[in-house]
Amino acid sequence: MRAAILAVGSELLGTERLDTNSLLLTAQLERFGVVLCRKAVVGDELEELGGLLGELIGAAELVLVTGGLGPTADDLTRQAVATALGRRLIESAEIGADIEAKFASFGMRMPEVNRRQAEVIEGAEVLANRRGTAPGLRIDHERGTLFLFPGVPHELEAMVAGALVPWLERHAGGPPREERLLKVACVPESTAEETLAPAYEEFGTKAIGLLASAGELQVRLTARGGAAGRGGLDRLEQRVAELMGDTVFTRRPGETLEAVVGGLLGAAGYTVATAESCTGGLVAERLTRVAGSSLWFVGSAVTYADRLKVELLGIDVELLERHGAVSREVAEAMATGVRERLSSDYGLAITGIAGPGGGTEEKPVGTVHVALAGPANGSSAHRRLRLPGDRRRVRRLTSQWALDLLRRELLAAGGGARPA
Repeated sequence: MRAAILAVGSELLGTERLDTNSLLLTAQLERFGVVLCRKAVVGDELEELGGLLGELIGAAELVLVTGGLGPTADDLTRQAVATALGRRLIESAEIGADIEAKFASFGMRMPEVNRRQAEVIEGAEVLANRRGTAPGLRIDHERGTLFLFPGVPHELEAMVAGALVPWLERHAGGPPREERLLKVACVPESTAEETLAPAYEEFGTKAIGLLASAGELQVRLTARGGAAGRGGLDRLEQRVAELMGDTVFTRRPGETLEAVVGGLLGAAGYTVATAESCTGGLVAERLTRVAGSSLWFVGSAVTYADRLKVELLGIDVELLERHGAVSREVAEAMATGVRERLSSDYGLAITGIAGPGGGTEEKPVGTVHVALAGPANGSSAHRRLRLPGDRRRVRRLTSQWALDLLRRELLAAGGGARPA
């Protein structure tokens, strides 16, 4: 089966809005072995939209369209598809009542313009949208099938799971691709490539893919072929996990490093407090994204000024003068100080130079010290980092290294058991 994706919206032609919906759709097509032959973005212009739809319908048996299903005058997808297929648009009283009820549930009156969203292309199957007001549509025609999805990502995600995936299971014509994911913290892509060389030799290069971002590497494993494919994938996953060791922090696609750290803290009954300089509270913010963090996160001290390092964390003035704020000694003192002042089991501290200015020959931009003070007889850990990139990237990388330092210490304290 050949497929095409069309993202509709003039905002996608600019620089401020990314077309992430196409990535989600592409992942599902790849999973079921569907060949993606075209991918396009078009603005809210009826003539251009209609012309491009005609091209894609002629090129692919399956066309997936996102966006343009809203209530405003520039939402033209339904009209363009109806014209391209030579079909009528019919207003559905049932859909209109459902949209009106959704507004009423929020104590709001439905604007009349939202009745546009109740228009259905003749012969289409309506796809329920439980996260928004615009229903999707599936239209079978003589040359194939069209899916029309809303452009709001979280609405699309639910509709893909509820409508597109079951359709692909019935029509794609072959066993779906099995996938596994291992997330790795603070390992460069090139280092991981070398580490995984034995797995490449044993299982082939096509089964393993690497996707790098700041301080995180996703190792994607794939296989096709039903139960036999799953068996080979099990062996591949086990081999990759052995090679990457404790750099793997999770195998759950939606789980973040901060969530893993929170889980380890909660399971052990420990608490943590942070003292941050160059990251300005970023580590604390990431930790408190995790639901239930109040059980194990005590608080944070953001101490940019040396005066506050002294007053809030109890750092010795002489230590600051002798070693400078960006030093191992001060980082360790910050970790100990925040642990004692906030009465937590662990104190996690960061001090560094995020840039773009402030660096010296001895301590260039990107120099960061991360320290951890723990409950076991005043135990401590330290990392000196030299991080590349602009200010934003240095701060993000620093927060990742800090959280990973805490994760590793918690694993060591718990006997080395890693979450699945």
